[in-house]
Amino acid sequence: QVQLAESGGGLVQAGGSLRLSCAASGRTFSSYCMGWFRQAPGKERESVAGISRNGGTTYYADSVRGRFTISRDNAKNTVYLQMNSLKPEVTAVYYCAARDAMCGSSWSQSRRYDYWGQGTPVTVSS
Repeated sequence: QVQLAESGGGLVQAGGSLRLSCAASGRTFSSYCMGWFRQAPGKERESVAGISRNGGTTYYADSVRGRFTISRDNAKNTVYLQMNSLKPEVTAVYYCAARDAMCGSSWSQSRRYDYWGQGTPVTVSS
């Protein structure tokens, strides 16, 4: 089992940047596909980015590709989401999730993930 704790959210002006972190407990972090999801008020949770167990493959939603970067440090049991050129429409609570399997083409399916953090809010002001 793994526990996840996000940090790094906050209030930022449009055009700014934030880096989210997700620290995981446990000794088998490197065996998990990791994903970032977000949920805006009144909307369904949506996928943002995913990263394979060894970090060699990354996945992005079309809406964030080129502006967001997911990475992981297995030695630190941490996954990151660097968010640049932020726009007000990305305001949401951001969640990290862990899946005890390969990512693959189903990386964006939230129901495939086994563990979730509590989320960190991101607010982008115009």
